[in-house]
Amino acid sequence: MSNTLYVVGTPIGNLSDFSPRAVQTLESVDFIAAEDTRVTLKLLNHFGIKKPMVSYFEHNKRERGEMICARILAGEDCAIVTDAGMPCISDPGEDLIKLCEEKGINTVVVPGPSAVISALAVSGLETGRFCFEGFLSVNKKSRREHLKELRDERRTMIFYEAPHKLPTTLRDLYDFFGDRKLTIVRELTKIHEETIRTTTKYAAEVLADSGIKGEIVLVLEGKKQEEAEEYTLEQAVEIARGLIDEGSKLNDAAKEAARLTGLKKNEIYKELV
Repeated sequence: MSNTLYVVGTPIGNLSDFSPRAVQTLESVDFIAAEDTRVTLKLLNHFGIKKPMVSYFEHNKRERGEMICARILAGEDCAIVTDAGMPCISDPGEDLIKLCEEKGINTVVVPGPSAVISALAVSGLETGRFCFEGFLSVNKKSRREHLKELRDERRTMIFYEAPHKLPTTLRDLYDFFGDRKLTIVRELTKIHEETIRTTTKYAAEVLADSGIKGEIVLVLEGKKQEEAEEYTLEQAVEIARGLIDEGSKLNDAAKEAARLTGLKKNEIYKELV
């Protein structure tokens, strides 16, 4: 098939997970669009594949996207790959797919490993319905708004997280969701792969400062239908402080925290002052 963009999943750690079809696809296309050409070169060398590459990442995606599409429309085939896993999932490749749609370019997927699905599969949590939430923002206000939107989510939630931000995230999950089941999956398919099935409370109080390293996926239990939210006064005060950080007045923050947690406004207010 000519004039096609192939979306090719790559290993998230173990090179043996690279499928024969993926190898065949990379051997057959005219060029490869790679997140980091140095990383992809190692993959190509391992499988004896020699193909020209162009870099395609967050900061050059608009310029390179137009160039890639122009080459495809001129008769070439291209494969897009990311450093690890499926392109276009929490990845700038999403923009290239949209551009191909606008220009009428055919797209074909060559499935491969996915950290999202792999972590969910071993989490021990409900897998029938789930949502992928990507990385939480480093901006405190955006992060809190994101978590507030998810407070009543009943589906299993999946997050990516970096090790240096993990302590804050684990504490935030407990503050916003109370004590729920949580699975921490790290270094999927690599030599130090580990699945930690725990709770948000234990993770916040014990694991947050335990120095967990590696590439991390968090799988969080959704809100149970019959679940009656039970917040501690400490959690309510933390929510109120977050609202104050976002610009709310002290009294309004205490009132909103009381509404969200079911605790008394006066008790929250007293702790704040």
